[in-house]
Amino acid sequence: MGRSKASPVNGNNKHDSSLQQYNDADGHFSLVRNFRLADLVTIMNGVCGSFSIFSSAQYLLTNDDDYLLWALALPLAGLMFDFMDGKVARWRKSSSMLGQELDSLADLVSFGVAPAVVAFAVGLQTYLDTVCLTGFICCGLARLARFNATVAMIPKDAAGKSRYFEGLPIPSSLALVAILSYWVRRGWVEGKQGIPGGLITLWGTPGGRGDIHPVSVIFGLWAAAMVSKTLRVPKL
Repeated sequence: MGRSKASPVNGNNKHDSSLQQYNDADGHFSLVRNFRLADLVTIMNGVCGSFSIFSSAQYLLTNDDDYLLWALALPLAGLMFDFMDGKVARWRKSSSMLGQELDSLADLVSFGVAPAVVAFAVGLQTYLDTVCLTGFICCGLARLARFNATVAMIPKDAAGKSRYFEGLPIPSSLALVAILSYWVRRGWVEGKQGIPGGLITLWGTPGGRGDIHPVSVIFGLWAAAMVSKTLRVPKL
């Protein structure tokens, strides 16, 4: 979420002239030719998130803690690129509509999908756990879509930046990653000392679809906070 949408012009949903339109062409690699330096930085955010997902998968295959540590560290690297892309765009004065969409998609990978997959790798693997994790991802997706659609209507400061976020911004999920990192350092993962709070069965027999780790509800509550309309988080 390092780059924001332009404000509407004369009440209409027109883009500011400072935003470079996508130059559609029939030639080969027309998409690549539309990339700017800030867009490449944004893509690196997505690269970090993708490698985090694959590292979680490697951990599940090998049980090698190094892969899990990488999976936890890479979303933080993605945040660094998320901060940098906006700075590069302002430095180069080359914000683009394509870059805005890339920014949201990269955020979904690094701060939505990657943390949920890490949580699954750590041990939130029951059916109801995955329901909570899926809700977390989908609420992150909805939150990003709403941001793109409504940012022009949010009050701006003198510099033209939005005064607040509606709902928790999706990079806030790194707080959950920090919690998971603490669990890993303490050995509170599946197959070692177990997930904090243990496992409870809401219905049926143990080992069935009614099992849930109570801590997975944290992801559900975080999801609700991301799509909240009344929760307003001041921008720093």
